[in-house]
Amino acid sequence: MPFQSTIQRFDSIDSTNLEAMRQARAGAPEGLCIVAREQTRGRGRLDRSWQSPPDAGLYLSLLLRPKFEVPAWPLITLMAALAVRDALVKTCGVSADIKWPNDLCLNDKKLCGILAETLETSSGGAVVLGIGINLTPEILPLVPAEATSIESATGEKPDGEQVLDGLLKSIAGNYELLDNAEGREHIIREWCAHSSYAIGRQVRVSLGAEGFEGTTRGLESDGALRVETSDGKMRVVRAGDVTALRSVLS
Repeated sequence: MPFQSTIQRFDSIDSTNLEAMRQARAGAPEGLCIVAREQTRGRGRLDRSWQSPPDAGLYLSLLLRPKFEVPAWPLITLMAALAVRDALVKTCGVSADIKWPNDLCLNDKKLCGILAETLETSSGGAVVLGIGINLTPEILPLVPAEATSIESATGEKPDGEQVLDGLLKSIAGNYELLDNAEGREHIIREWCAHSSYAIGRQVRVSLGAEGFEGTTRGLESDGALRVETSDGKMRVVRAGDVTALRSVLS
């Protein structure tokens, strides 16, 4: 059965991810999509706050109940990044870069963040996929200086409903690809094709108190990032922050 989403809308909420998790534990089916005009406790990776003023961004969380094996679940974040990129190209004419593991950027400034959280429910394992897209400049004073918005990039205020519709359509198509090995390989190829971070990017990887530098060498089959250090050692990164050491010329 093709993936279908059911949207629930809130004027204000603590966090779309938290609401989706609450409803997941209560038995909500796959495809539930929580959309809010404002979040009061928006969250990003590593429990960082995601500022979410009213109508300045697209804030949504999608409930997934994957049938494929758990080791492949990390690919959901990569799939979502591709879907966001595709939707922004089609609805706004914006071609964003994908930063491992969960951001989309324009000119090295953050445009979108993705947070996938797993949980156990009475109906089995689930993934809540949170997506926050900066639509207007009103969001920028509340986030780090290296952020940007669609309106800042295009000079036109985007139609949030159009972006949402395009995004859900893109996710529906990409999500089905994760059901088999061939589709997963396609997701990884497409991710690498649309990310300046995939191959040959000089980066610093921060793993809590530890850190190292190296050059990116593509992805593992589960979406982990391969980084070659100066001594020729290949390290596989499955968690942590990755920062570019130099800009890539477009």
